[in-house]
Amino acid sequence: MFTAFARAFKTPDLRKKLLFTLGIIVIYRLGAHIPAPGVDYTKVQQCIDQADSGGLLGLMQMFSGGALLQITIFALGIMPYITASIILQLLTVVIPRLEALKKEGQSGTAKITQYTRYLTVALAVLQGTGLVATARSGALFQNCSVGDQIVADKSVFTTVIMVITMTAGTAAVMWLGELITDRGIGNGMSILMFISIAATFPGALWAIKESGKLADGWIEFGTVILIGFVMVGLVVFVEQAQRRIPVQYAKRMIGRRSYGGTSTYIPLKVNQAGVIPVIFASSLLYIPALIVQFSNSQAGWATWITDNFVQQNEPYYMVAYFLLIVFFAFFYVAISFNPDEVADNMKKYGGFIPGIRAGRPTAEYLSYVLNRITWPGSLYLALIALVPTMALAGFGGANANFPFGGTSILIIVGVGLETVKQIESQLQQRNYEGFLR
Repeated sequence: MFTAFARAFKTPDLRKKLLFTLGIIVIYRLGAHIPAPGVDYTKVQQCIDQADSGGLLGLMQMFSGGALLQITIFALGIMPYITASIILQLLTVVIPRLEALKKEGQSGTAKITQYTRYLTVALAVLQGTGLVATARSGALFQNCSVGDQIVADKSVFTTVIMVITMTAGTAAVMWLGELITDRGIGNGMSILMFISIAATFPGALWAIKESGKLADGWIEFGTVILIGFVMVGLVVFVEQAQRRIPVQYAKRMIGRRSYGGTSTYIPLKVNQAGVIPVIFASSLLYIPALIVQFSNSQAGWATWITDNFVQQNEPYYMVAYFLLIVFFAFFYVAISFNPDEVADNMKKYGGFIPGIRAGRPTAEYLSYVLNRITWPGSLYLALIALVPTMALAGFGGANANFPFGGTSILIIVGVGLETVKQIESQLQQRNYEGFLR
């Protein structure tokens, strides 16, 4: 592999793309350490070690590469764009106009991308306002004595400047991601997401070592590294697993020429939904804790939610998390893969599954196979997401700090595999050799 990397840097075009991607990554990481105007950075550092970064807050902290709690210009990171993309994808199913744009090809995709940008900016304004308001009130660091002094100037002008700065930072992150997609290697947004998650690994691993008790923490440190490697191997195995549905295309005579007669397959992945169900479930479970936090109620229902749905190691939280991931896995697969549409397209071009009649029987067969493979895929997602809570709560004192969580591993493995495939394909075009050979 190292020889292949050397060959990649020896290829002029590929070297330019790799260096350009690395340059954008450096700029992105620099922006994640520049404090927003009006923030007392010294007080932030005093409070950040005591922060409870679980639930949706921990998810946003992970996607921002640790910039969220430091309240930097890139504090929101890539999260508004991810949310906007998911919303547009869901709305495509229910809004006929968006569905028609999706079927128009490249022009329709460009229009949907433009809508995604607008929605990203709107979400950045909302999330930025919420983050600034939370920081001003001291609720961002509830266990810190100087948490309400992070934003010393609580005037409207300072608040507006902070929100505008964070919104501009989100737009800049989106632009940097699109630059990587156009002129670099891989999907830009995925690469930035990969870098954000990987940037939190060294600090989290060292925190586990520092808080360990066996052999000055090195035994805990080594155990976590070993479990991380095992998890990566298992995730790679499942992410690459797929059910291939054979498709045969009949021969057609057009004039004096014969077309068709080829064989191909429809690849149905075991984890067809990706990491989306985990994000949906985490976001939904954070809502009850958010309601209690802002209501300041001492009623029985508020106490019950605080006792059972704030800490991730509570049994009710884990059961609800598990069930929600399974539900959203089926829900997202149902809206992202339409068996009727696939069956109609196959019938239109003369394709059929051997042993299955074209049309309605084909759609029913695809739906049956998809439901069968979604069950193990959803259970796999739920178990991977619960690994830090179930098995590793003792390492580092808090399971939220465990770096090899389900969401992070799924994203890192998926983006890594896709990027390697793109580099491999470009090397094959130039050198006729595989990247891993």
